[in-house]
Amino acid sequence: MWPAKSPASSYCSLQSSLLSLAIFTLLSFTYLTLNSFHNPNSHVQSSQQVVRADEEVLLDVYNSITSQVVRAKEEEEVLTDVYNSPEVFRLNYEEMERKFKVYIYKDGDPKTFYQTPRKLTGKYSSEGYFFQNIRESKFVTEDPDEAHLFFIPISCHKMRGKGTSYENMTIIVQAYVDSLIAKYPYWNRTMGADHFFVTCHDVGVRATEGHPFLVKNAIRVVCSPSYDVGYIPHKDVALPQVLQPFALPAGGNDVENRTTLGFWAGHRNSKIRVILARQWENDTELDISNNRINRATGPLVYQKRFYRTKFCICPGGSQVNSARITDSIHYGCVPVILSDYYDLPFNDILDWHKFAVVLREKDVYDLKQILKNITQDEFVTLHNNLVKVQKHFQWNTPPIRHDAFHMVMYELWLRHHVIKY
Repeated sequence: MWPAKSPASSYCSLQSSLLSLAIFTLLSFTYLTLNSFHNPNSHVQSSQQVVRADEEVLLDVYNSITSQVVRAKEEEEVLTDVYNSPEVFRLNYEEMERKFKVYIYKDGDPKTFYQTPRKLTGKYSSEGYFFQNIRESKFVTEDPDEAHLFFIPISCHKMRGKGTSYENMTIIVQAYVDSLIAKYPYWNRTMGADHFFVTCHDVGVRATEGHPFLVKNAIRVVCSPSYDVGYIPHKDVALPQVLQPFALPAGGNDVENRTTLGFWAGHRNSKIRVILARQWENDTELDISNNRINRATGPLVYQKRFYRTKFCICPGGSQVNSARITDSIHYGCVPVILSDYYDLPFNDILDWHKFAVVLREKDVYDLKQILKNITQDEFVTLHNNLVKVQKHFQWNTPPIRHDAFHMVMYELWLRHHVIKY
């Protein structure tokens, strides 16, 4: 029995096929064109029509094989050890692309708080991108009976922007969800277990707390996935907090430029950040500042520090999460997670230990030695793996395969198996 082909060998085989097809196409075009000029028994117009028809067929075949080459390359990238179960992820992801359907509730005034994506900038842009991406995707269905999940489009951050108090937000959200429950039969089939909502701003978490079944039963896709505030890992989804648009291009394959051991600059708005600043702000090898870098010092000084640093320290702030994590990933600086009770984004898909340093908060006192104990070869491996996962922490419009939107959808797909009565 012949051994199964690996994705790499399939990729090489497809490349060879593409090259052969290109040669065949060129020769075919040449032959057809010459034949149309030298065939005295045929009409010029009919010959040209035959040539155009054959060109279209050959072009379709060419595009098909090109698409196969691209897909094979993507599969080869997926089958790496940065994933917990590479083959399982690949197969399940393909199944999701074929089958997954989501119904979006259309109720609610789009001029107020519902079905309105936020602006696609700032540290809460992940919420807005998801709202826009899902409408641009092929996952949406107009038939609720074929839907696997139901999206409740609550834009809580917009309420905050209008000056709505937390108390009134809670009342508004509760009334809206209750109206959906009363009008449609879908919630009652599972008590909301096949429903989800998305919020990156912490006001969204607070605004939905007034509806107990929404919190306990529905899938919460949130940027503050802390175990100690009611986040349920097997039910809820950690939304990556991405600060887009990025100010500078992605870093990567630039380890020789990274001469600073570790870097952090920010506000001391949590206990771990206070300790980090006190312990290391005067160190000569760790670049630690207890305040954000003033823009007056120069353009994009903060972002440029990421390019020169091996390890970027990511302590939790007012919540366990921080946009600094995805900043680090984008700029090619290995993130050092310094936050307890944190369900990292895509944690059940990606092996974070392959591209990040995951510590407990109490490790802050040994931070320097822990980082110095990582050999250069180990750092290079972490950095190279980091480049492989950058695409998963990038939002696009329209969305593209394996980007942040599709990874969130995959997480939802993993949770769509619920019992309907």
